[in-house]
This record gives sequence, C-alpha cells and structure tokens, in this order.
Amino acid sequence: MPHKALLDPQGKAVSSSMPNVGLPEITNVRIGKHIHFEIDAENKDVASVKVEEACKKMLANLTVETFEFELFEL
Repeated sequence: MPHKALLDPQGKAVSSSMPNVGLPEITNVRIGKHIHFEIDAENKDVASVKVEEACKKMLANLTVETFEFELFEL
C-alpha cells in the first residue's frame, strides 16, 4: 500500500465517485497491490522471515509503500 502520508490519486478518484454509485458511506479509499505466492519452508517462522525478506528486497518499494502479509498452510 502507499504510505499514508503520500497522495493516492486512484484512491481519491474512487472515493469521490462512491456517492455517484450510491455508496456515500465509503470514504478514504486507498488502492495498492496484492501479491500471492507459495513458499516451501521448514515451518511458519522460517517462512515468515523469508517472506519479509522477499518483500523488503523485491516486492515492495519501501520508499513509497508499506507491506503486510499473512501465511496460510496448504
């Protein structure tokens, strides 16, 4: 997701259009990206470390974005 301090033009456009589609109660929309992948790891702790490393090194632009993740067992 974009840092909260940064402008989000897409989110702002969607927010301002919500009343036009009958949803005036929806405000402050923020638009980001969603990434899904599989990881083979010994356990959840190891997987968590590897996912965080992948986010910091490649998947997120930390200058303008934040990230969070969830792990699910298959």
